[in-house]
Amino acid sequence: MIKLCIVDDHAVVRSGLMMLLNAKEDMEVIGEASEGNEAIELALRLRPDVVLMDLSMPHGKDGLTAAKDLKQVLPDTAILILTMHDDDEYLFRAIHAGASGYILKTAPHDELLTAIRSVAAGNAYLYPTATKRLMIEYVDRLRDGEGSSIETLSDRETEVVSLVAKGYSNKEVAEQLVISVKTVESHKANVMEKLGLKTRPELVKYAMKKGLLNFE
Repeated sequence: MIKLCIVDDHAVVRSGLMMLLNAKEDMEVIGEASEGNEAIELALRLRPDVVLMDLSMPHGKDGLTAAKDLKQVLPDTAILILTMHDDDEYLFRAIHAGASGYILKTAPHDELLTAIRSVAAGNAYLYPTATKRLMIEYVDRLRDGEGSSIETLSDRETEVVSLVAKGYSNKEVAEQLVISVKTVESHKANVMEKLGLKTRPELVKYAMKKGLLNFE
C-alpha cells in the first residue's frame, strides 16, 4: 500500500485527488496540507511513502522550498511535484530540490497514477516532453563547461545578481526593483546557495561571465 500526503493550497484539488487515489487498491491518502510548513510537520508525523506537492502556494512555504527541507529530514520519502508550471526553470529547480518526479496537473489520471507508483518504487518520473528538454539542457551545459549544475536563476534573481554585482546596496536594489530589503536578502542567499558562492567577488565574477555587468 502506497501511503500519500497531498499538499495543495486549493481544497477542491485536494478533495478530487483524495477521491481518485483512495479508489485505488494500492493507494491511501493519509494526510493533506495547504502549504509547505504544514506539509513538513504532517510528513514527520505520518511518514508517507510519497508526498504529492504543488509548487505555487501563496500562503506559507512554497513547494520548492518545502521539497528541499522535507528531503533533508525525510530523505526516504519520495516527492512528486504536481503543478501547472510547464516551465524549464521550475523543472530544474524541483529536481535540484530533491523531487523524485514532476508531472503536470493537466496530465491524464492514468499518467498521474503511473508517476506515483514509479516514485514510490524508488524510481524517477518526468512527463515525456520534460524528459527531452532536460536531456537537451544537460547536453548544452556539458558543452558549455557547466555540467556540475543544472540549476538556473529566476528572472528576479538574475536582476538582483546584476545590481549587487554592480555595487548597489540591498536598500538600493530594493528601491530599484520595488521589493523589500528582506526579499533582496532572501534572493541573494538563494543565489549564493544555488551557485555555490561564498563571497561578493565570486558573485561579481559570475555576473561578468554571464554578461550581467553591462552598465547603461
